[in-house]
Amino acid sequence: MRGFGELEAAIMDVMWAAEAALPVREVLNRLRPDREPAFTTVQTVMDILYRKGWVDRRLEGRGYRYWATAGRDDYVAGLMSSALESSPDRAAALARFVERMNQAEIEELRAALEAARTGESPP
Repeated sequence: MRGFGELEAAIMDVMWAAEAALPVREVLNRLRPDREPAFTTVQTVMDILYRKGWVDRRLEGRGYRYWATAGRDDYVAGLMSSALESSPDRAAALARFVERMNQAEIEELRAALEAARTGESPP
């Protein structure tokens, strides 16, 4: 899995923060404090994100309204999985990752592993 480009990431930040489906114009307005992309550029990138499956859309009037189909956690988990898959020694890479975690993160990981082992939802 490849990571998002800069504009894709900025658009997905807007989509993940949104409480409802947004038209391209509203996504553009929410991007404006940081950047000034053209409407058509945002529209094109949102179409790319749609084709990649990260957003879905419905036609409303003459334009589409978009919403995220997966959360930021799903995205990050995919990146982590891809990184581990690229290592010739997955166990060693995972061990190095865990070594860099603080104690609170290790406890969260333990809880998630126990939940996965028992088939429960993580806390």
